[in-house]
Formats: sequence, structure tokens, C-alpha cells
Amino acid sequence: MVVAMTSSVLAKEALIPESYERFEILSAGVEKDSRDPSWTPAEGIPMEVGGMEWMGDRLAVCIRKGEVWMLENPLSEDRKEIKFHLFASGLHEPLGLLKDGDDLLVAQRSEVTRLQDNNRDGRADAYLTECDGWNVSGNYHAYAYGPVRDGNGDLWVSLNLGMGKLANNKIGWRGWAGTIGKDGSFQPKSLGMRSPSGMGANLRGDLFFSDQQGTWIPATPIYHLRPGVFYGNQESLASLDLPGAPFAMKVIPKANQAYGKALASSERFVPPAVWLPYNKMGRSATDVQVIDQQGKFGPFDGQLLVGEFTNSAVNRVFLEQVDGEYQGACFPFLNNFPAAVLRLQFAPDGSLFVGMSNRGWSSLGNRSYGLQRIRFNKRTPFAIGEMRAKPDGFELVFTEPLNPESLSLATLELSSFTYQYSPRYGGDEVDTTSHSVSNIRLSPDSKSVRFQVDGLRAHHVFELRTHGLKSNSGQRLKHPNAWYTLNRIPGK
Repeated sequence: MVVAMTSSVLAKEALIPESYERFEILSAGVEKDSRDPSWTPAEGIPMEVGGMEWMGDRLAVCIRKGEVWMLENPLSEDRKEIKFHLFASGLHEPLGLLKDGDDLLVAQRSEVTRLQDNNRDGRADAYLTECDGWNVSGNYHAYAYGPVRDGNGDLWVSLNLGMGKLANNKIGWRGWAGTIGKDGSFQPKSLGMRSPSGMGANLRGDLFFSDQQGTWIPATPIYHLRPGVFYGNQESLASLDLPGAPFAMKVIPKANQAYGKALASSERFVPPAVWLPYNKMGRSATDVQVIDQQGKFGPFDGQLLVGEFTNSAVNRVFLEQVDGEYQGACFPFLNNFPAAVLRLQFAPDGSLFVGMSNRGWSSLGNRSYGLQRIRFNKRTPFAIGEMRAKPDGFELVFTEPLNPESLSLATLELSSFTYQYSPRYGGDEVDTTSHSVSNIRLSPDSKSVRFQVDGLRAHHVFELRTHGLKSNSGQRLKHPNAWYTLNRIPGK
């Protein structure tokens, strides 16, 4: 099947920041009736994007109704030139795609499937089981995600917890992540997840995943994904009793205590690398994608982009290692998408494809789904590029030189808070404290600022609010606030 885009105008909308332009490839408002003479086949594709992957110059897109489509000419700025080819169908809610040689690996509810086009006619003619071995049920919330490749070449899959009265999380590795064995088996590696809907590697090949606020998860976390650890959600503990469990836990952390105390009580319990505070930074994180575009997507190479479902946005995360553990800061980045952001994928030209789907939940977007391309227009935004922890405070690194006259003690406001470790659905910020800022020092090139902070506290989130900062060129600071998750104080 070949479907040609028929819209005569390429939609272009202003984004925040203005340094990025949006091109709308496919969107849905109210679906048209097929008997309407203005209806076209392209407008009938419910492009609820569950995964994206490049196959040469074509973009493969899986959608939640169980199909994989190939997009030809996806980088064209004339939507008439973009064509959709149906590649595979009959899958069960696929939520991830990965190229493996000439094949595509796709995660669906029951397995990871290898799709092959052996006769090269543009349609998959072989659907082969690559990996299975986890519990499958009719529970709507029991998703499977991946596969994603880490720096060692291992393929990872993550499994959602079921939710509601029909959920059974006591069997079959629900709330776990694991790798695909050479024999096609699922090899469980770590547990304690609720809804690990996005995974992605940084430039070093270390994997990270997003989770979502809910039971045992007070706010949205971004975790370093690795074997042998527990991420906090106790609904996944029952699988530790299965024969294939890779380890035991000597201590299960007790509920209803400060998060830092809970972490200290259990040898395998690890904190998020970054907390994304509820509503301030979003409510339901999704995909994780590293920026590795050599400046073609702006001045943020090496950082992570994180999709945001409920707030229809894309956030940015800066990470650093302190004593071998990841921690860092999060920043707002792009917003005002027409539907919930579910998947992110960079293109060969350095632009970013954003796949959207609102099915099952609500978002600030008013459409059912969408596919857009974001392009950097080489106009560098004035932003906090990095926020780094120091033994006595923090350092801010800006994308453009700071106007020294806009900097004073009054321009930097800092407070910190933590969460309670609890089985409740979500959690409030607790133990909130204001901190005094002193000894502000501007670097000779005016691109970084160091300042001391009274009373640094480990396992707390430090909320920075800036006021009136401007660049030498007169730009106001884009997104003046940032949140740093301080798990470890450097030098201590």
C-alpha cells in the first residue's frame, strides 16, 4: 500500500525557544468520515506513534494499533512528497523499534519480534520471535518497551506493572528490566519500576530510563539502568521468588520515611539520577534520547531529551558523575505540542522527530496523535546549559556570555526539598528549606557563574530560580528555573 500526503501547506509554528522550528508531518483533530469527498487515505492513518527507527533514508514508525509504516522522503518540507508504506501489521500494541542489520526488532505485549523482508518487496514476510518469557495478560497497563542497545551491545527490554483490579504483578517479571539472551530468553536484571516507558543511552553507552509518578513513585524520576539494583516500587518484589531471579534483597526498605533514609536502609535501593518535580517539569515522562548531533541541534550535545506525556512537551537533562554515580539537573526545553509526546528520534540531518499519542490518558494537547520534526535554526538560545555540583555550592554554565550588570545576589534564589518513600500514588515535596547564596563569581569569559550555598543536603532536589539574567546581546534567559538532584556532595 502506498499513501501520498495531500496537504498543500507545510505547517510551521513558533516554538519556545525561537531557536527551534516545527514542521508538522501528520496530525489528527476530529477524524473525517471516509465518505467525505475531501477525505484521503493518509488522513485515515491513526499515527499513534509507539516507536521510530531509521532504515537508511526511510523512517520506520510503529503505531499502537499494531502496524509498522515506512515513511519515504520524511525530511521533505513538502508534505506531498512524503509517502507512507505499510510494512507490517497484526502486532499487539508495539512500543519500540530497533534496527538490527537489515531487520527490525519490535517490542509488542507478548514478545520482541524480528521483522524481515526477505523478498525485498517492502513488506515484512517473516515475523520471528526474538525474545519472550514474561507474564502476559489482558491488563491494559501491562506494556513492554524496547529493545534498546547499550554500549556493550546488549539489548534491553523493560516491563510495565499492571494496574487496577485485574492486574497480577506477582508473576512474570512485571516491573523489571532485562536483556535478551543468546537463546532468546528474557534475562531479568533489575526491578522496582512502575512504568518504564522510555530507555536511551548516553554518549558513553550507559542506559537511562524514565519512570512515572504513581504508587511508590512520588514524582517523575530518570534512573541509570544497570543490573543488580532496586528502583523502589515494591509491587515488583514477588518475582524475586521465581527460579530465574538474579539476586536476593537482604533488606526491603520500610515505607513512610524520608527518601534518603529509605535509600540508606537497603543495599540495592538506588536513587534517581534526576527527579523531574511534579507539574513544574511535567507529570509523565516517556522517551529518552541523547543529543549527539555535533551542534546541528544546538549547544546541548551529550545531554538527554526526555519526552513528557501529560504536559505535551520535551524536557532536557544534564548529567554528571560524582563518586561514580550519576546526578544532575533538569530544564524545560520545548512545549506546546498538539498531543502527548511519546517517542523521540533524531534524523540524519540533525533534526528531531517527535511522535505523539493521547490514547488512554489525557494531555494538554488537543489532538489524538501527531508526528512532527523539530529543526534548529542556528540561532543559539540564551539558556542555562549546565548546572554542576561543587563541594560548597553550584556552577551554572550558560550558552552565551552573561551580562555582568544583570548578575547579583538578588538574581539567584535557591531552596531544596525531598520526598517521602511511600506506597501512596505520588507524593508532595517535603522538608522544604530556603538556602542563602553567597560569593558569586563570574568566569573571565562570562559564560559560567559559581556561587556558594549554605547547608547543602544530599538526597535533596535543589530548585534554582533566577531573576532578570540577560546575555551580552540582550537576550533574556530562556527557562529561568532549574532543578538539581543532589545525591552526593562532591568531595564529601
